[in-house]
Amino acid sequence: MLTKIREKSQGALAWVILSLICVPFALWGINNYLDAGGESPIASVGSKDFYQKDVNKAYEQYSQNLKGLAIDELTLKAEALQKLIKDEVLLQYVHAEGLVVTDDEARDFIKSLPYFQVDGKFSDKQYKTLLGSQRISSSEFVNRIKNALIMEQFQHSIVDSSFATTFDVESFFKIQNQQRDVSYVTVGLDSAAEQPTTEEISSYYHVNQEAYRTPEQVSVEYVELKLEDLAKKVSVTDDKLKAYYDEQKDQYTTPERRKISHILISINDKITEKDALEKAVKAKQELAKKDFAALAAEVSDDKLTAKKGGDLGLFNVGVMEKAFEDSASSLKLGEVSEPIRSSYGYHLIKVTELVAGNTKSFDSVKDELTKAYQKAQAENAFYEASEKLTQLSYEHPDNLQSVSEALDLKIQKTALFSKSSGQGIAADEKVRGAAFAEEILQGNNSAPIEKTNEHLVVIRLLEHKAAAQRDLSEVKSEITAVLKQEKAQKLAIEKAQKIKASLETGKALKDVAVDYKLEVKSENALVRGKSKLPAALTEAVFKAAKPVGDKASIFVVALPSGEQVVASLSKVTPGVMSDEDKKQMDLAKKNIANAFGQADFNQVLNSLQAEANVKVHKKAQAQQQ
Repeated sequence: MLTKIREKSQGALAWVILSLICVPFALWGINNYLDAGGESPIASVGSKDFYQKDVNKAYEQYSQNLKGLAIDELTLKAEALQKLIKDEVLLQYVHAEGLVVTDDEARDFIKSLPYFQVDGKFSDKQYKTLLGSQRISSSEFVNRIKNALIMEQFQHSIVDSSFATTFDVESFFKIQNQQRDVSYVTVGLDSAAEQPTTEEISSYYHVNQEAYRTPEQVSVEYVELKLEDLAKKVSVTDDKLKAYYDEQKDQYTTPERRKISHILISINDKITEKDALEKAVKAKQELAKKDFAALAAEVSDDKLTAKKGGDLGLFNVGVMEKAFEDSASSLKLGEVSEPIRSSYGYHLIKVTELVAGNTKSFDSVKDELTKAYQKAQAENAFYEASEKLTQLSYEHPDNLQSVSEALDLKIQKTALFSKSSGQGIAADEKVRGAAFAEEILQGNNSAPIEKTNEHLVVIRLLEHKAAAQRDLSEVKSEITAVLKQEKAQKLAIEKAQKIKASLETGKALKDVAVDYKLEVKSENALVRGKSKLPAALTEAVFKAAKPVGDKASIFVVALPSGEQVVASLSKVTPGVMSDEDKKQMDLAKKNIANAFGQADFNQVLNSLQAEANVKVHKKAQAQQQ
């Protein structure tokens, strides 16, 4: 829970950084930076206008952030527009306040971005390639970075100044660890619900025509650049493989596994070196009659390992002193060394486990080695080809033939696919997202789409089919099922309300359940985050009003299936901080303070927006939807 608080509090800042610097390159193209011509703006913040393409691009990013949540497209686009507005309000405010970020700060941040790194280090070549593929100049990109960092600076000035007290933390856990006792019955849907009439089906179809449209579809042609394809073209000889095998032999070697134990006779102010040696020799002699582990427990001065029979675990070269390591390395399994001098004193060393190392032969790994060699040799060619792919697809945006001929890549085609699903390369969400981008629909090549870091795809439009209305005859059975479900759900709601009314008169749930032939289920000491009940029911249980005296709190909850749950909340027990919670007091204060600070920041942002010159042009927005 504490981690989630922190994650949520950082969400807004993450959006600002991502949307301003356009890091997910596949989502942003050249149209984001071109003049909108005669198009009417959707919204304005001061002199800054936002057009439908801006909303579409923001929506793509926003929908990625909220992937998996059941939110319709229009709602998401409305929220994305609000984010654009809020970000622009904040940006104009911080500039007006004179907040700045230095070139060095922006440069350091850019170098830290993984998109521009190769093998964990910033690559100027990678940086220029990625910016070039998006038609963004370095100065423009740096300016975007600066804007994002200035906004972050302002946000931190508010969020980081917030604090939480011990009382705040205790109040949080009092609610978080609260326990509730609830009993409930579930009113199912009656499968024998009345069949809808022809008039009802026709009326529903005409009112809900938008729900019965074939989705917008496209098909594309594409070329793909794969490292594995380039690797297959690399010629291989036994001499080359054997040289590569010698270089990579460590990859095919299993090191020796050697576990050791020891008995330490230390040298200190009370025991001289002579006495320590005599004691070690005597201990060695006693091993003829005693077990090593038992003797270590009795006489070893290394009290930590003595409790474990002297066990030092796996032996690793470079950890102990040379004399100790030389002896430990030369012993056979079960053998005990003579007393070995170290800076700590004298040791008796025993090897308790020994598995010999092994190197796989060249012949046994030849097939694996061949693939690894080909891949290693092809990596430079793949990188060079990817740069050429980016360059040619940009220089010849109206065809793939130039790319195909220059890089010997086959032009392939897909079947029609929608924004939500497709086959082949269109099964990849990144490919589908790019295919419906405005620049592709206008007939341009896409920038290289990175399916993986070893597989790039460039696409261009073949066919575009707008969404179309489906005939009533096609969807009659679907509508019938929907209307029958609605009727069954209406009956369930009516029954649930009757049950609720009976309970509110004081009738016991068990008695009402008998009347309606329903099963009563109960959950006692229900805790947030640990409930096995349906999510909608759990949420309603913890939102329900507390019982007053002996009178339970009665409420009805609709489940996603359409079933209705009538619940009786009989007891609420305030939560207390557990010992584990108390150990996290500092972390709890920090995260709750962060959540408070984020709430303060949102209030400031809302105030700035209320004072700014913001206009949302409803007419233009409606025309573009």
